[in-house]
Amino acid sequence: MTEIRVPTLGESVTEATVATWFKKPGDSVAVDEMLCELETDKVTVEVPSTVSGILSEIVAHEGETVGLDAILGIISEGDIQPTENNNDQKISSISNDKIQISNDTKDFENAPSAKKLMNENKINEKNVVGTGRDGRVMKEDVLAVLNSESSTNRSENQLTDQIQEDEVDTSKHQERIKMSRLRMTIAKRLKEAQNTAAMLTTYNEVDMSSVMKIRSKFKEVFEKKHNVKLGFMSFFVKACCHALNEVPEVNAQIDEDHLVFNRFVNMGVAVGTPTGLVVPVIKNADKMSFAEVEKSISNLGKKARDGKLSMDDMKGGTFTISNGGVYGSLMSSPILNYPQSGILGMHKIQERPIAIDGNVVIKPMMYLALSYDHRIVDGKGAVTFLVRVKEMLEDPYRLLMDV
Repeated sequence: MTEIRVPTLGESVTEATVATWFKKPGDSVAVDEMLCELETDKVTVEVPSTVSGILSEIVAHEGETVGLDAILGIISEGDIQPTENNNDQKISSISNDKIQISNDTKDFENAPSAKKLMNENKINEKNVVGTGRDGRVMKEDVLAVLNSESSTNRSENQLTDQIQEDEVDTSKHQERIKMSRLRMTIAKRLKEAQNTAAMLTTYNEVDMSSVMKIRSKFKEVFEKKHNVKLGFMSFFVKACCHALNEVPEVNAQIDEDHLVFNRFVNMGVAVGTPTGLVVPVIKNADKMSFAEVEKSISNLGKKARDGKLSMDDMKGGTFTISNGGVYGSLMSSPILNYPQSGILGMHKIQERPIAIDGNVVIKPMMYLALSYDHRIVDGKGAVTFLVRVKEMLEDPYRLLMDV
């Protein structure tokens, strides 16, 4: 018998929720075959089997919260015992229904009162079953049909009333789904950021012509040499790193009654996944080349979409970039990734008329938004940071000359 236990979940993580079992009791399992999936506050952790055998028992079921080293299930050696179905299928015999065939031609007359009642109510004689002698239709037979139709009308009215009631009672058309641990953590942290930080947002716009021109010129040779595509994000990461060096308070955070200034840049990049928003971190982004930044973004993005991010991929961020433009957002006010003191919001590139030297020209423009913690960053520092990012993107040679 081998106990399957909760593995180490990462720094400061003490519990998880059993999200999905891939096996059920009685299933055979192989070494390293995935048994279940655990959901923590930050990442999803897959639990593999350490031995080969039969999953004999599931101790922690889906939806249950488990702590470190808790028992998830038990694996025993042996073959799968096929489940025998001792219930023999019974073959039901179909009895022939007795079909009564009535002759269209009759040598008798229906009751006069019945004929009168059928004429008055426009009832077809064929729809009335006669109970009189030789099958003649009596008045009571017609009344029975009328009562049946009245009952049908009442049922239709009741159905209409029920439909109207359902339209008023919207709860019958709602679906309640328990929030995942990741979604609850996202909600908690966003609300914590709003309640704790003195959050303010400043805006600017940037002409993306120069960046688009350089990207278009070098993207093929860049991909051929570095085996990764040249995107816009690396330009923004490099521009932010230079601006953070000039305005270090945007890269700082509050720790009780101290200000902590980070002399390095761990750049968080917000990524949308089917389960929610995650922010993997590019460590020491200020020391990386364009190619290294693009490779890090590509690798972290793939791991995020596949649910393979580790705790180490998620911790240590000092500043965050969020790109709502990939979803078509024209402008937004991003919420801080607390305890960080700054987050840059990128948006959709859209051609707009711009006045330059007295002339109106069409340029590919993007709105930029910097949300910052006003307890640490003054308005001057926030505006200076955003202007520096704008200047470096509009004149990318600054990134090479470090000016």
